[in-house]
Amino acid sequence: MPPSLEFDPMLTSYRRVFAHPGAAAFSATGLVARLPISMMTLGIVLLVSALTGSYALAGQVSAAYVVGNALFAVPHGRLADRFGQRRVLRVDTVVFGLASSLTVVAVSADWSLPWPHLLALLAGMSVPQVGTMVRARWAHLLTDDQERHTAFSVEGVADEVVFVTGPALVTLLATSFAPQSGLVVAIVAGTVGSLALAAQRRTEPPPHRPVAGTTRPPMPWLLLVPLALGAVALGSLFGALEVATVALAEDEGTKAVAGLMLAAFSLGSLVAGVVAGATPTRRPPLTRARIGMTVLAVGTVALPLLPGLLLVTVALFLTGLALAPTLISLFSLIEAAVPAARLNEAMGVVQTGVGAGIAPGAWGAGVVADAAGGSTAFWVCTVSAVLAAVSGLAVRTPADTRTSLVG
Repeated sequence: MPPSLEFDPMLTSYRRVFAHPGAAAFSATGLVARLPISMMTLGIVLLVSALTGSYALAGQVSAAYVVGNALFAVPHGRLADRFGQRRVLRVDTVVFGLASSLTVVAVSADWSLPWPHLLALLAGMSVPQVGTMVRARWAHLLTDDQERHTAFSVEGVADEVVFVTGPALVTLLATSFAPQSGLVVAIVAGTVGSLALAAQRRTEPPPHRPVAGTTRPPMPWLLLVPLALGAVALGSLFGALEVATVALAEDEGTKAVAGLMLAAFSLGSLVAGVVAGATPTRRPPLTRARIGMTVLAVGTVALPLLPGLLLVTVALFLTGLALAPTLISLFSLIEAAVPAARLNEAMGVVQTGVGAGIAPGAWGAGVVADAAGGSTAFWVCTVSAVLAAVSGLAVRTPADTRTSLVG
């Protein structure tokens, strides 16, 4: 069979979702707008360490940004549900652009503490939650379950593209030009992309303002709380994986290879996301998510046991194949179970969980790597993945329980 015929059904699935008016535009601008999520923290570390020589200060300023983002992702989602994406995006984008730019100025001009910390905190608090908003647009635009599955796969692939290209881009700019250049590009991309997304009103979900005498629709917390805990565990997996991989490569005397090893993990996820988006599925999203988290747990068991960087890199690629389908299933599950009036808020809860888990996972892997080496540090990934799988087993959908806690 000619290759063109083999891939035609896959291309047809993607053509179908992008044929909807405005779909390609908001997905493309969303891709540009979310570049800061993979560039800002690393860009802050590169800038502060280059100008001050202090990695401790760089870590503090970067942590302030991460904390601000984690604390305010859910309120941003709630505001977007209530007042509409356009209004929230405009305010967020202006504040983010100003606060981020002033953070660069504060570090470059050696402003006294705690100004860099406070400005980085404000930048993190105001960063637009583009990923959740784009997924909410797909949920509003599409009514067919398979098309929604494909659309969420598109966004899963977009996330992988951002996390593969963003760190490399910000490092190249900061080290080849000026230390500020990586952050400047991230700020410009985030600002321009977010304002362009806000301008696309045709595909914006309608705001869900409360009507006098009514209450907000209930949130299925019996589903969302275990998912949030699983998201924290997945974030811990990501943070631990990065540290353990770098530590292992350094133990082998080839630290520079760590970037390629981590890229193999992201490449596996990207490939699986593309295939998953075009593949019809009959399993419910909760079942797919549980299978994916179990495969992640099993895959990480091999990492501390394999000898040599090549075998570990192959294992990272194979384990990464489970990541994007798992995340796609999680967002599909949320979209199917959460009231449309609280969809941005619910997705923000899960994304906050992932962000909150990265630092503890990285810290845990760092402690183990210092004590026993990079290979042993991969066990932190395994523990994190197992906890995610257990959290998946604890999820109860409204159909399972017939009731849910109201929030």
